[in-house]
Amino acid sequence: MTEPSVVERLYFGHDEAEQDMANGLLRAGFLQTAAYDAAVSGRKMLIIGRKGSGKSAICVHLGAEGGHAGASVTITPDDAAGDEIRRFELQGLTGDTAKSLIWRYVFAVHAARHLTSHAREAHGRREPDSVKDLRKFLRDNGELPGTRLADFAAQGRERLQTNGLQLGAFGFQIGVDLGHTATEGARAGRQLDVLEDHVALAFRDLGCAAAHPPLLLLVDQLEKVWSGQADANSMVIGLLLAAKDVAVKYPGAVRCLVFLRSDIYDSLTFGEGDKFRSYEMRIDWPVPQLRRLALSRAQATAGPGLDETQLWQQIFPRRVEGEETASYLFTRALPRPRDAIQYLNLCRDRAVHNGRTQITEGDVVEAGRQFSVWKLQDLAQEYLVAHPFLEPLLGLFANGGYVVTRAAVASLLAQARGDLERRYPAYTESFTPEAVVDILHTVGFLGVRRGDEVVYAGGFDRPLQADEREFRIHPCFREALRARDAVPITPYNPALRVHALAGGLTPPRRDFDLLRAVVNSCDRILRLIARAHGLPADTRQDLAQQVQRLRMETADALDDPTGPAAAPLQDAEGHAAGAVTHLRAWATTLRGSGLEDHGEELGAQAVSRELNTQATGLFARLGGFNAGTGQGGSSA
Repeated sequence: MTEPSVVERLYFGHDEAEQDMANGLLRAGFLQTAAYDAAVSGRKMLIIGRKGSGKSAICVHLGAEGGHAGASVTITPDDAAGDEIRRFELQGLTGDTAKSLIWRYVFAVHAARHLTSHAREAHGRREPDSVKDLRKFLRDNGELPGTRLADFAAQGRERLQTNGLQLGAFGFQIGVDLGHTATEGARAGRQLDVLEDHVALAFRDLGCAAAHPPLLLLVDQLEKVWSGQADANSMVIGLLLAAKDVAVKYPGAVRCLVFLRSDIYDSLTFGEGDKFRSYEMRIDWPVPQLRRLALSRAQATAGPGLDETQLWQQIFPRRVEGEETASYLFTRALPRPRDAIQYLNLCRDRAVHNGRTQITEGDVVEAGRQFSVWKLQDLAQEYLVAHPFLEPLLGLFANGGYVVTRAAVASLLAQARGDLERRYPAYTESFTPEAVVDILHTVGFLGVRRGDEVVYAGGFDRPLQADEREFRIHPCFREALRARDAVPITPYNPALRVHALAGGLTPPRRDFDLLRAVVNSCDRILRLIARAHGLPADTRQDLAQQVQRLRMETADALDDPTGPAAAPLQDAEGHAAGAVTHLRAWATTLRGSGLEDHGEELGAQAVSRELNTQATGLFARLGGFNAGTGQGGSSA
């Protein structure tokens, strides 16, 4: 059997961290990041990131054997558990506070379960009475190991609401000790205090805080039970409040880590939100870190001896479309591991499908087309709960340029707003140019131009400002939208008339003057384009290329009016009229792009005016008539 090639062995991972942990790839190719270090050290409690940013990879790694020096418990609510928590309400308490109580109960029961097995296994001495009391409490309340989160969340909800929590193991008699506590919420809070106090006592009796690393409570995949509704938001807020209290209730013995999608966290509004700033760690993936991730995954599957030079110069092509390959790939993917892994795997798959032992430039370009389509679809799905209208909104940008202005957004929205409001009547306040720009920037579809840079959401830059008017569609989505040019410049098409010049070998004076005027107009336009630094670089290059084509074909006809190069230009008036048409079309495109000139910097509007000026001058030389039709016209 033939030994598989390096490309065939190469694999960068699955979409889900759990699968990569099961097959060993996550353990072998795990990349320790600043977010991971902050989570392990205890400096941060709240790990925030977009879908696919590596939150679950950190959670799974910490929850696996050897991932954390101490014990850990992973809590991932399913629909049933989420429903129980969302339904939990108590008289006298806000929804946020009530749901924090059910989360506190979940954490306390997990800690109690841990202690009943941990005492003998880790401390190897006679159990203190506090641990025995916890074992009796768990038995009395049916909270035995193996109980599903949904089941004991349901049990906790019912018992806290009805004062049915059995606390006799702690010498607490509900009817007597609660007395005449006024509200349902106060009674539930008192029961929880008793349970938490005895859990904390057991940790102290065992000396856990000083003896070994803390128990980690890892809460992940909240997005599976979040709906964007008020009760779902309260469920998440309650979790945050309860998680923050863990370090206070069980100092040094238990820590809680919450892994939360950034769109969920950023949508929350609650009074204590400002108190979580120091607990937050937002995951960030700059390109150098994605390169390290790619190499670590490649080494895990293709062999540990693989180095970066081999990966990016031998397995992958050195350059793609003139750009260094790693830079090409990672600037065309959203900055998160899942996207990078999918794109890299697609490149590998195309090469294998095409029967190659190396990945070629063509494989990368071909993979990029498919990847772009995937990502446009995935973006709409990622924000389906918060912005269900995102898919048709993104479709408005198809077949246009990737440079977008607020004016252009307003124009596109004006055409589609009625349909959007009919389809999504609950979201009409989102269908204003200001709101649309803000949404598209927040989800990473649009980046804002700031000086010579384009800044996309997700990093640590300042929020979008109301006076920022120029944006770029992220390269990830351009291919799917067929938005390949900054501003779509209509290609120059030569004149189609092929009539013989009158007067033999030398063109008549009028023909000569017309052709020379076209060349001079092109020269003036090209000089201005060269100074128009306010015009996007790609647009400046594209427009200059088209104007240069017009100039060269005209100049060729002047140099040799009978030669092959001049054949399409042997109707000078028709050619000049065609030049006017092209100049006006380019002027209209730039004027309609919405790109503004800033200060004295020459930009799209200055170039548009010059194009119109030259078109008007040529039109006047033609006598104000369209030479091809004999009809009059007016200058632009």
